[in-house]
Amino acid sequence: MTSDNQAINKRKKNNPLIEIVFNIIIPSVILMKFSGPEYLGSVIGLIVALIFPISYGIYDFIKAGSLNFISLLGFLSTLLTGGIALFELNVEWLAIKEAAIPAIIGFTVLMSGFFGKPLLAKLLLNSLLFKLDTIYDALDERGNTQNFKQKITNANYLLALTFVFSSTMNYLLAKWIVTSPAGSVEFNEQLGEMTLLSYPVIAIPSMIMLIGIFIYVIKVLTKLTGMKFEEMVNAE
Repeated sequence: MTSDNQAINKRKKNNPLIEIVFNIIIPSVILMKFSGPEYLGSVIGLIVALIFPISYGIYDFIKAGSLNFISLLGFLSTLLTGGIALFELNVEWLAIKEAAIPAIIGFTVLMSGFFGKPLLAKLLLNSLLFKLDTIYDALDERGNTQNFKQKITNANYLLALTFVFSSTMNYLLAKWIVTSPAGSVEFNEQLGEMTLLSYPVIAIPSMIMLIGIFIYVIKVLTKLTGMKFEEMVNAE
């Protein structure tokens, strides 16, 4: 087995269903159904609910052996949510926090394009997925290298826009749903509802946008290189 194949196997994604269960479904059910005074109570219920995404984040870090920038922000987001609730801060801070995380990511993506190193290129165009040498040689032979760089930069701006969408929707969803004082049972229930709704309202549309950007990049590659998709990917 080659080192590239070993790296691919090592970096295999976790089961998406398990991620949704640990990060969304279980915390939401605990917050909405078991944080009342007759069960866990608002404080213990919140702590128990947060244990699941935090534990999963730690498990994923140990399994992968590294923590990327986006995963780190997600981990900090969970801790901040707990801090806002446990210290009973104004709920406005929750909306700001929900908007700030994707905004930071979007700003990072945007700046990477301005500095000529689009983050999108690093995410999509890597030697684990594509035969980069073959692709770059084909671009160079056709004189399309600069054109390709411009197209990737444009796609990178589109990627930044997906995070603008996510930031805006996160803020609006938090403002709309979470209106009760932090630390209350109602706050926990609304937090659980917001977490549950964030998947169909924000995550799925964002994923559709990302798929659209990926398809756009593939079409650009096939057009500018004259290669078929099957010829560009590492099939081994």
